[in-house]
Amino acid sequence: MDVMGDKATLFETGRFVQPSGEEPTRDEAAEAAEEARRRLHAEAGDVESMSVLGAMLLRRGDLDGAEPQLRAATAAGDRAAANNLGVLLHQRGYPDEAAGWWRIAAVAGSAAAAHALGRHHRERGDEPAAEYWLRQSAEQGHALGAYALADLLEHRGDANAGRWMRAAAERGHREAAYRLARALDRRAGEGEAGADNGVGAETAAGAAETEEAEQWYRQAAARGHRRAALHLGAILERRGELKEAGRWYLTSAKDGEPRAACALGFLLRDAGDTESAAVWWLRAAQDGDGNAANALGALHAERGETQTAERWYRAAMDAGDDNGAYNLGLLCAEQGRTAQAEQWYRRAAYAGHREAANALAILLLQGGDTAGAEPWFSKAAEAGSVDAAFNLGILYAGRGEDRVALRCYEQAAAAGHTEAALQVGIARLREGDEAAAERHLRCAAGGGSAEAAYRLAAVLDARRPAVSEHELGESSLHTKTECEEWYERAASQGHRRAQVRVGMLAAARGDVVEAARWYRIAAEAGSRNGAFNLGLLLAREGSEPEAAVWWQRAADAGHGRAALRLALVYARRGELAEGQRWADRAVALGPAEVTERAGRLRDALREELSA
Repeated sequence: MDVMGDKATLFETGRFVQPSGEEPTRDEAAEAAEEARRRLHAEAGDVESMSVLGAMLLRRGDLDGAEPQLRAATAAGDRAAANNLGVLLHQRGYPDEAAGWWRIAAVAGSAAAAHALGRHHRERGDEPAAEYWLRQSAEQGHALGAYALADLLEHRGDANAGRWMRAAAERGHREAAYRLARALDRRAGEGEAGADNGVGAETAAGAAETEEAEQWYRQAAARGHRRAALHLGAILERRGELKEAGRWYLTSAKDGEPRAACALGFLLRDAGDTESAAVWWLRAAQDGDGNAANALGALHAERGETQTAERWYRAAMDAGDDNGAYNLGLLCAEQGRTAQAEQWYRRAAYAGHREAANALAILLLQGGDTAGAEPWFSKAAEAGSVDAAFNLGILYAGRGEDRVALRCYEQAAAAGHTEAALQVGIARLREGDEAAAERHLRCAAGGGSAEAAYRLAAVLDARRPAVSEHELGESSLHTKTECEEWYERAASQGHRRAQVRVGMLAAARGDVVEAARWYRIAAEAGSRNGAFNLGLLLAREGSEPEAAVWWQRAADAGHGRAALRLALVYARRGELAEGQRWADRAVALGPAEVTERAGRLRDALREELSA
C-alpha cells in the first residue's frame, strides 16, 4: 500500500481530546475557499485533498459528508484518512470498526492512530494490547501517546511511568506537566518530612525538585491548566511574591477553580480589601468550597451578623468541611449557648477535628466533668493538638500525677508550645538538671514567655561571680551580660520580679535614674520588693519622706524590712508610738533577722515611752 504522510490528521489528538481554546480562530471565508478548492481537487481524484476535505468536514461535525471522502482516501492508502475514519466511526457508535481502521493507520505508522487504538484496548480491559499500541505512539514522539502510556504504567505501579510522563510534558502536554509537577512536589514534601524526622534527607535535592515542580506548574498554567495555576499561586504566595501569586489565583479562579477563588479572597483580605475578598469567597462557596464558606462565616461573625455567619458555617459543613461544625461551636460558645456549642464540638470531634476535641474537653472541664474531658484531651493530643497535650498536662498536674504531666508537657514543648516548654524547664530545675532546664527555658523565653525569660536570667545570673549584695545602690560599673538582657526582656513584658532585678542591676552600675524607673514600674504594678527598693533609693538620695510612702506601701503588702524601716523613721522623728506600732508589725512579718532587730527596737521604744 502506498502510504502518504499525516498531512490531514484531524486533531492529532485522536478522538479523546477536543480542540483546545489555544488554537487560533480560523478565518471563515478563507476556510470556505480552502474547502471549495479541496473539493475540486478531490473530485478530480486527488487523494490528499480527499483526506483533508474529509478532516475539515469531520471537524465541522458533517459526518455524512466526511465519511465518503475519508473512505476514498483510506482506500487509496492515506493513513491520516484511516485514522480520521476511525474517529468518525467511533462517533457514530461503531467502536470495533473504528479500531479496525485505527489498526490499519497505526500499522502504516500513524502515531495518532496508535494512541487511539491503545486507548480503545484499555477501555476494554486489554492492558497488554493497550500498552503495546500506546508505546508505539509514544516512541514516535506523540505527546498524547506518551501521556496515556505514563497513565497506564502509573496505574500499574511501574517505575517507568515517570519517564513517559516527563516525555509527554516536554512535548507540550499540559496535564502531563501538571502531574509531573505534583509528583515532584510530593517527593520534595516527603524529603522535608524526612529531614524533620531526622532521616537525613538531602535538602538540596528537595529544593531542586521544588524548583523543577514550579517550572512544570508554570508550563501547565501557561497552557490554561487551572489547577496548575492554583498550585503555582500557592508556591509564589509562600515565597512572599504576592502580586504574581494573585495573578495566577485570578487566572485559575476565572477558569472556574473554587480553591483559587478562595485563596485569592484570603490574599485580598490580608491586603485590607475585605469587600473584594468576600466577592471571591462567595463565588468559591457557591461552587462548593467549604473553606470559603468558613471564611464568609468568620467575616459575618466579626461584623456581628451571627445568623448569616451560622448559615455559612452550615454551608461549609454541607460541603464536607468539619471546620464548619467547629466554627459553629465557637460561635455558640461566644454567645453563651453552651449546650449547642458542645453539640457542634462533638460533631467535629467525632469527625476527627482535633481542635474541636480540645475545645470540647475544655468545655466539659469548665462544667466540672473531668472524667469526660480527659479522653477528648487525649484524643486531640494523639491527633497532634499541641494545646491539648499541654491541657492534658495541666489536668494530670492537678491530680498530683507529676511524671505523667511532665510527659504531656514534653510532647507539647517538642511541638513548640511555649508554656509547656516553661513547665518542662521548671521541672528540670527542680530535678537539678540545669542544662536541660536552660534548653527548655530558652525555647520558652524565645517564644515570648516572660516567666521563662526571668527564670533563664536567674539561672545565668547564678553562674556569675559573686558580687556584694545591693541594698543602697553601691556603684559597680560593668557592661550588660546575657542574664541582664533576659531580665530586661521579661521586665519589658511586665514581669514584676524581673523589673525589680533590672532596677537592682542598674543601681549596681550606678545608674540611679534607670534603677528608680524600674523600681517605680514594679512598685506601681504591685511589687512590694519594688516599693521597698524604691524607698531605699529615695532615702539615699535624701528624699526620706517620699521613701516612707513607698515603704508603707510595701509594709502594707507584707514586707517585714519595709515595716522595720518605717519603725526607724518614726523613732528618729520622735513619734515613738507610731514607731512601736511598725516595729510590732515588722516582728510579725519577719523574716527571722528582721524579727530579732524589730523586737529589740520595739523593746527600746516601749522603755522610752514608759520612762
